[in-house]
Formats: sequence, C-alpha cells, structure tokens
Amino acid sequence: MTVSFVIEMLGTLAFAISGIRLASAKKFDWFGAYVVGFTTAIGGGTLRDVMLSTTPFWMLDSVYLVVTAIALGIVIALGRYLIRLNNTFFVFDAIGLGLFTVVGIEKTLAACFPLWVAVIMGTITGAAGGVLRDILINEVPLIFRKEIYALACVFGGVVFWLCGHLGIGGAALQVITAVAVIAARIVAVYFGLKLPTLRASGSQEP
Repeated sequence: MTVSFVIEMLGTLAFAISGIRLASAKKFDWFGAYVVGFTTAIGGGTLRDVMLSTTPFWMLDSVYLVVTAIALGIVIALGRYLIRLNNTFFVFDAIGLGLFTVVGIEKTLAACFPLWVAVIMGTITGAAGGVLRDILINEVPLIFRKEIYALACVFGGVVFWLCGHLGIGGAALQVITAVAVIAARIVAVYFGLKLPTLRASGSQEP
C-alpha cells in the first residue's frame, strides 16, 4: 500500500461524502445519492484519463465503488449530524480537492507530460468532479462562482513545482502540495477572497 494509493482512497472518500451529503440535503434516495457521490469522486479523474488517452482509472479496480459505498454508509449513519453541520460539505470538499490535485499532477507526470500540463490536469482532477456533482443536483457549479476553487488547485501546482526545485520529493511533496491546496481554499473562504465578477457593459449590479 503506497502513499499515493492512500491519498487516492482518502480523496475518493472525501469527495464521495461531499457529493452524498449534498444529495441528502436535496432529499435524493440512496441510489441517487450514491450516483452523485460516485460521480463526484471519479468525474475529474475520468476526464483526465480520457484526455491522457488512458483507460479511466476506476474501470481497472472496483475499490472506488466500494469506497463510495462506505461513504454512503457514513452519511446514512451520521446523516442528521452531518446535515446540521453546515461546514461539513466544505471540509470534505476541500480535502478531496487537495488530495485529487496531487493525484492528477503525479499521474500526468508519470505519463511523461510536462509540468504545465500536469498542473492543468491536476486542476481538472480536483475540480471537474465537483462541476458534475453540482450539475446533477441542479446547482450552479462552484467553479463558476466568485469563490476561489480551481485556482486553489493551480496554487497547489505552483507549490509542487517549487518543492521539486527545492529537492523535496516523495510523500513530503505529496503532503505539502495537498495541504497547500486545502489551505488556499480555506483561507479564501475564511477571508472572503473572491475573483471579480464579469459584468455586462453598463450593468449596475454590485
């Protein structure tokens, strides 16, 4: 069991819980919630693998189905408690974002693509699952709102690059990059850091 595998499983669990938790708030049934959780967990990685011309990772190992089922069990068992905690979705989503960004970067580099491609693929791996989740639950995707979301993944990619130049590698590099993404997301939300909203010419909206 490698550090990369543990990171991938934790990311899968975190993203699946975030998706299932939102589905439960929308009163989806168990199957619908499972579909949302699974899509959240594998959506970004699937898009990455298709773009890299490789077989989507979840088709090679059923463990992702099992981890999503565990996530569903957690939400069912702790449903009332999780729904009462408004920050639950945010915490699990931030953790999944950070962990999956690392997975995306490293898998792209392993496929012999340059680092700038790896940063883009890391961002897609981290953020695209959330886009699909929001579409399934009929919400405007979080990545298109003013909150710092995908840019946190890009920041993680920059940290990955800097650590590489400093000679940091292995598990330390993975952990530092994931923490950087999670911290960027938390700091942005805590301090209300947002990108400017694109407005039509002459719009008077604030």
